[in-house]
Formats: sequence, structure tokens, C-alpha cells
Amino acid sequence: MADSGPVLFFDSGLGGLTVLREARYLLPYEHFLYVADDAAFPIGRWPEAELTDRILVLFEELIREHRPKAVVIACNTAFTLAGDALRKAHPQVSFVGTVPAIKPAAERTSSGLISVLATPGTVRRAYTKSLIDSFAGQCHVRLVGSDKLADLAERHLRGEAVADADLLAEISDCFLEREGRRTDIVVLACTHYPFLANRFRKIAPWPVDWLDPAEAIARQLVRVLGDKAVTVPSDHPPDRAEFTSNPQDPALVRLLAGFGLVLD
Repeated sequence: MADSGPVLFFDSGLGGLTVLREARYLLPYEHFLYVADDAAFPIGRWPEAELTDRILVLFEELIREHRPKAVVIACNTAFTLAGDALRKAHPQVSFVGTVPAIKPAAERTSSGLISVLATPGTVRRAYTKSLIDSFAGQCHVRLVGSDKLADLAERHLRGEAVADADLLAEISDCFLEREGRRTDIVVLACTHYPFLANRFRKIAPWPVDWLDPAEAIARQLVRVLGDKAVTVPSDHPPDRAEFTSNPQDPALVRLLAGFGLVLD
């Protein structure tokens, strides 16, 4: 595979932009393509078999058309469900995945009480349970699945009004008091959620560490690219974004421009 293709970022909507933003800091000369399967949003509500099939079919087309030098699955739900299948289907492609940051949370917690804030799909996934068993066996890990938070994050990012009460209703189960100890880390296990982190800090019943995996994912991308990374300015096409619903939305165009992306 030629190394001149873009680094492809994939998410169901705008959440993966949190990861792309970190990647830009570390790889300022790289060529990026952002792909959002917003026609399927929110993907956490899909039956697993149907969603896996959809992702595999979509990636057959994306990899054939764009020949990416690496792919970042900037979505916990998509990667924990279809990551292994994608790697088997495309062994020539380097995939960087997104999984709940349970291991670093277990290493950092002082109270031993951790919450994982995720989509219902990620909460249900056996992959998530295996991470807890492997890395957080000495901790009490509460899984909190939100049906609405990814959509609220998208609305917030697009400049729409999102009430504190609506956010608090989605995150309140993350906060647990037990035997004089309190939850001290909340894992943001959906790439949409960091867009709301400052709002969470203001409404939380007590301070916690909101663990955003975006920087760690970007660092892993740097490791995966190795000497294929572009380290000097080069002439490449503008970084672009593709959305499967083919939106014609001037506000989205402006939003993506702020991330250095041109909407196709």
C-alpha cells in the first residue's frame, strides 16, 4: 500500500474530532480525512450484527477509494464491536482503535471507585467487561450507559442550547459514595463526551478526574505511523470530511473549518 494516502479518522458523528484535534498537535503536517457515518447516528442503539455488517461494508469502500496509510477508529462502540473483524478483513491496513480508558483509570484512582460513562452499546460489550477484569480487578467499576449524551454533545458543539439539567440526568449515576469513599475518576468512553467536559465539571456533585483518551489515541497513531509520518510541510490536498448523510449545512461547514476540514 502506498504511504501517500491520508490518515483516515472514523466516527459516527462529530465525536472523533476530539481525537483529530489531538493528532493535529502531534502530526501537524499529516494529511487527514475525517469520515462520519452520521446516517447511522447514534450507532450505540443498533443491533450488533447489523452494525458490524454496516461498518465492514462501509470500510470496503473507504479503503478501496482512499487507500489510507492508517485508520483511526475514533469511536468506542465501533471499535469494540468491529475492530477485530476490520483487522482481519484488511490486514494491510494499520488500525488504531479506541477503547474505554479503564487501565489508566485503575492506575490513577485513589478511592478505588471508578465510573465508565459510555453509550449503551459500549456498556454491553464483552470487550468492556474484559478490560475491567484484566486491569481493574481491585476497583469498583460502575458502568453508566447514556442513550442521550452523544446527541446532546453534538447539539452543544453545533451551538444549540443544552440544559444543565439534561446533562446532569445523564451523568448523575457516575457518582457513588461508599464507606467514606467517593468516585474520583470518570472514564469518558465515547469520543463525543469530551466536548462536554467543562460543562460536566461545573455541574458535578464533587470534583472528579474526567479521563479523556484522545491524547493517548493520538500518541498511538504516532507510534503506528513511525517513519511513515510526514514531518515536514508538503503539498497534499486539503484535509476533508465526508458524512454519509451528505448534509448540506452551512453551520456544519463552518464548524468543520474550525478543525481544518473541508466538507465534501
